[in-house]
Amino acid sequence: MFQFANEKYLWLLLIIPLLFGIYKLANMYRKKQLKRFGELDIINTLMQNLSLPKRRWKLILFFLSLIFLIIALARPQFGTRLHEVKTESVEIMIALDVSNSMLAKDIAPNRLERAKKAIERLINNLKDDRLGIIVFAGDAYVQLPITDDYRSARMFLNTISPDIVPKQGTAIGSAINLAARSFSSENKSSKVIIIITDGENHEDDPISAAQKANENGIIVHTIGMGLPEGKPVPGPGGSGFLKDKSGNVVISKLDEKTLKKIAEAGKGTYVRASNTNVGLDMITDEISKLEKTGNTKVEFAEYDEKFTLFAWIAFVLLLIEQIISETRYRRKQNPKLK
Repeated sequence: MFQFANEKYLWLLLIIPLLFGIYKLANMYRKKQLKRFGELDIINTLMQNLSLPKRRWKLILFFLSLIFLIIALARPQFGTRLHEVKTESVEIMIALDVSNSMLAKDIAPNRLERAKKAIERLINNLKDDRLGIIVFAGDAYVQLPITDDYRSARMFLNTISPDIVPKQGTAIGSAINLAARSFSSENKSSKVIIIITDGENHEDDPISAAQKANENGIIVHTIGMGLPEGKPVPGPGGSGFLKDKSGNVVISKLDEKTLKKIAEAGKGTYVRASNTNVGLDMITDEISKLEKTGNTKVEFAEYDEKFTLFAWIAFVLLLIEQIISETRYRRKQNPKLK
């Protein structure tokens, strides 16, 4: 495994194009000043000892040495020894509604973005638990298989939008069934499904799906996004509002009744989100009370430092750059004897 111990130093690589730009500007200024004394072609003939190829090589070597020096500062490391780590964990599948109704703004900035922020905070607080993400609208899809790679979880979370599910609707039952099938079969730890939606189900029977999941040892929690009185659903591109076939503005209302029944069937908890609290904290408190099963995972125990190699390369390149002269090499000619 490869990593940088001090990744922040890699930002220094941004100074390379900046320094190159400064060099080009300085070179343009130098040429402008030389033009005051005459044509550049004529001046170049008077400077025959100057070697432009050597000057370019010196510049290339200087920038290469700087790059290797920055990499050395970031401390590249390679994992050298593996060992097994005993962990206690719970498996969590989050099913996130990405239908157009989740763009309603009764929860700022809108239901979907508020839910994503809460999920990101949950990921940041996880330690050994495994997490997966399912997105659903008219159909349900696995966005992230069950994993303990929290960096990947944050990356996949950022890509979620209503556009990633082609069929509109709210198939909560399909999302529960898919989540139940997505847990790792070999892991005997407690399993939890968290449904985050406005609850406007138009596709299937989510209550039966939650009951079936619970019969298989899976707890189903629900979080209601929105307000019972509802809000208009923004139109495509955020312009205007969606309208039905009769030309009336579509109002998306929170269906708390259905979400409470789903949580009851799944022996879980229902929480209504608000502008100040989505409710994931309350559910994670419930999850923390579950029995956790010991698991084994492989980690790199030791890392071999490689920064000295890059530091030496930088030193050698800089030394070569200093040795190279900008003047042309001319072979001395022996005078002819008369």
